[in-house]
Amino acid sequence: MNSKSLKIPFIVGAILILSGPVLNAPMESDQSLVVSSTVPSLPNVSGKENKPIESVPQIYQMRVRSEIGNRFAHTTVTSRVRNYASEPREAVFSLILPESAFISGFIMEIDGKNYTALVKEKEEAQRDYEQAISSGLGAGHVAVTARDSNRFTVSVNIEREAKAAFYLTYEQLLKRQDGHYEQIINIHPAQPVKDLHVEVLIAESRKLVDLKAPPLRTGNKIGTDKVELDPRADITIVNDTSAIVTFTPNVERQKQFAHLLGTKEENGLSGQFVVQYDVERDPTGGEVLIRDGYFVHFFAPTELAPLPKQVVFVLDTSGSMSGQKIEQMKQAMHNILDQLNEQDTLSLVEFNSYTKVWDIDNAEKSVWYPYTDVPYYCSNEYQNLRVLKMAKFPRAYPANAKNIKNAKLAISAFKAGGSTGIFGALQVALRLVEIERVVPHVNDTTKRQPLVMFLTDGQPTDMSTNSIITGITEFNTYTKRSPIFALSFGDDVDKEFLQKLAGQNAGFSRHIYDEADASLQLEGFYRQISSPLLSDVTFKYEPSTTSLTNSNFPIHFGGSEIVIAGFCGTEAPPLPVVHGVGTQGSISLEPTVTSSVSNTERLWAYLSIKQLLEKEGASDGVYGANLKQQALDLALKYNFVTPVSSLVVVKPNGTEEVGANEGDRIDIDKLEPTTLPPPRTTPFCFIPTVPTDELDTILGSLPWLGILLEDNQFVVTPKGNFKLGLNETISGMTPCPKTPLGQEGYCALLHECPHAHSALETSLNFFDHFCILKNEFAGVCCPLS
Repeated sequence: MNSKSLKIPFIVGAILILSGPVLNAPMESDQSLVVSSTVPSLPNVSGKENKPIESVPQIYQMRVRSEIGNRFAHTTVTSRVRNYASEPREAVFSLILPESAFISGFIMEIDGKNYTALVKEKEEAQRDYEQAISSGLGAGHVAVTARDSNRFTVSVNIEREAKAAFYLTYEQLLKRQDGHYEQIINIHPAQPVKDLHVEVLIAESRKLVDLKAPPLRTGNKIGTDKVELDPRADITIVNDTSAIVTFTPNVERQKQFAHLLGTKEENGLSGQFVVQYDVERDPTGGEVLIRDGYFVHFFAPTELAPLPKQVVFVLDTSGSMSGQKIEQMKQAMHNILDQLNEQDTLSLVEFNSYTKVWDIDNAEKSVWYPYTDVPYYCSNEYQNLRVLKMAKFPRAYPANAKNIKNAKLAISAFKAGGSTGIFGALQVALRLVEIERVVPHVNDTTKRQPLVMFLTDGQPTDMSTNSIITGITEFNTYTKRSPIFALSFGDDVDKEFLQKLAGQNAGFSRHIYDEADASLQLEGFYRQISSPLLSDVTFKYEPSTTSLTNSNFPIHFGGSEIVIAGFCGTEAPPLPVVHGVGTQGSISLEPTVTSSVSNTERLWAYLSIKQLLEKEGASDGVYGANLKQQALDLALKYNFVTPVSSLVVVKPNGTEEVGANEGDRIDIDKLEPTTLPPPRTTPFCFIPTVPTDELDTILGSLPWLGILLEDNQFVVTPKGNFKLGLNETISGMTPCPKTPLGQEGYCALLHECPHAHSALETSLNFFDHFCILKNEFAGVCCPLS
């Protein structure tokens, strides 16, 4: 299985930079992380010093620390390796990150020298992983894969008896699904690690519920949790809204997990560590959290009844679906049909070269479209629409026991053959929705939410993908907009096409991997859309609110969550109202408004970039280019690696770029890197290139500060770059509303407020209490005593 990847082969003596995640490549694990060495082998030990004698550099420490606030996770990975061989050896640092994550920082420490990376504009795609290997740069091979993710890989030559360390951070908004959030960390060190430590810190604004660490998973297969894979995580409840979850398996326990997960014990732990939780909900309008003028609105009502729905299943039975694929689809559909509610209706559409709408009462009366000998796509648009309107399709069937049984019999009769006529199948599906809207059943006045669930494993053979997207979107607008949810099945499908098609038609797309658990993947997808609670959901805020992310949604599903962010200023809360259509018609809901426990501006930036890129992917021309530029501007401002930005290695003093043009090879011996002080205890810390006694002192208290420094003088903040002012003394006391310790205080330079440093554990804490002095210095709201 290939992966969408960000690969940076890095050799002492030469650097090759490859830019951020490659768009449209196959994807690999939701919310996961992988750390791998080049060769999965266990070191042999001999001699008095008990040192490994084999040639592969060994990972002697691996630390993962994930801090979650406002459902926004900031994760830091530290990996330390040592080359015990008598000659240089290559080590690979490889991560598989969640597809939804943005890398926000990366540092390598090699032979006591420090190399960091900055986010710059992505110019064009460079060589792929295999080309890097063939060119002799030795990027290494990582066999571990995981679904729905991006790969980050860096390789480095380590001198004999030398060490290297890698520090990487990434950020993501956790997605609520099936009624809970999941933070998944996928660990594959390819060897037992003496010091393996995973820590997840949760600090939310509302009471935590259902917090647990379920059994470990393989990461590439859905299955029943096994009790024997209980991670025995230590869950510490700090208070109602905060908790710490730690996972520290020793070497023997790592070997046991490897055996239970079906891998070799000498390869160490190979699986996913998972933390699940939810928060106590506002039952109606959700909660709005405000900090420094930015707000985030979480909407997941708990007291709404599901809407009745009209489900149109559009299923591919072309020749490529033969064998295991069609059998897995049949198995999944049998289970999905059992999940329909009594008030729901269903239609069954099968397509290959032509489209068949099943009459489940009498299969012989099923209707094929088009019914003429001339393929509809050879006719003009008027003739095509006329044929569609004339067709006498079976009406939607109530989801009662008899009809569900008959639908299962129809699906069991499916046979694979023919080509892939996607345009006609989707036109028919939308026509079935239109019929139910304009010609209601006698004695049935129920209004149902239409859902088109479309599955294919191939590329269209009837029309071009662009023509299908344009034609179906126009036709869907004409028929009053039914959401289309597209499922791509297998390796040969055009996922970009389906993502764009669904995105322009009020739905979304998911990939189903062609593996043994495909039927379970299909069932899991259906669960996501099986319980619509509201349609036509609109969020209205005060007119002064600006920079809003998407605030209009065609449907809200039970078990999920809508998230909106924006800027409302510091004078008044946004006072929003949520409008939607439920089972009893139009309703309006009002949320609660409170102060945020952590920074909301960065979450706003993350969400804005995500939505801009989604819109850009579904747009063309000048409008699409403008959206891309907006996403790039935000990515550069907030230091996010995205599909429009990439990592660039720079000199340790931060004054000159190295490898700014992707693919350049640079002689590292000419870079004049500085020697790092002894490692600090904080997992992710940047050590300044020209340390001073005063700077070392403050970095000892605030190790995260280094990553925000430019030239050891300027602090990079979401509000701009400001002087650190270590040699400054500012007279007077400018009041500020709230210190890190909770009371009123005054704005002071960081080095002038040492008694607040213990409360500034992360940069997010600092940003929460950030203030500006004389319009040029970075300050913190400091307690009076």
